[in-house]
Amino acid sequence: MCPDPYEAKKLNTKYPCADKSVVNGKLCVILDARARNRGLELVQFPSRAVMKNEIHEIILTAEESAAPGAAVNDISYLGYFEVLESGVIWVGDRVLVGGKEIGTLAGYDMTHFPNHMNIIIKISGSLYTGLEAGFQVGEPITFLFPGRPSEA
Repeated sequence: MCPDPYEAKKLNTKYPCADKSVVNGKLCVILDARARNRGLELVQFPSRAVMKNEIHEIILTAEESAAPGAAVNDISYLGYFEVLESGVIWVGDRVLVGGKEIGTLAGYDMTHFPNHMNIIIKISGSLYTGLEAGFQVGEPITFLFPGRPSEA
């Protein structure tokens, strides 16, 4: 198998994505649960393709170390969403629910794949569940590319 270009440092940049389309979805399940010591294992890849009509889970963490290749333990469950049009989501994407920014995409856990991906969102402040936030089934969720960071 060919080595991962990020892990093998084969690319001439840490940030190959120069621009991308917005990925939109809608919440289809609202969750109300938390876990400590969950042991999510984020894959090393910064991007994942999502296809129209797929369903994926949104999980929140406030752990500063949450990033590709890291473990995430302290989490809360926000909900599941349906992808409205195919696209690519990328670590660092700003994530909005109902037009309100909730955090940034930190990575992906593949525990339940191919049924669904766990998409981990890094938030600031205290963890909350989808129910506690007052989110509703049908609310829009958006993944926005913040722009390419500098190589510094």
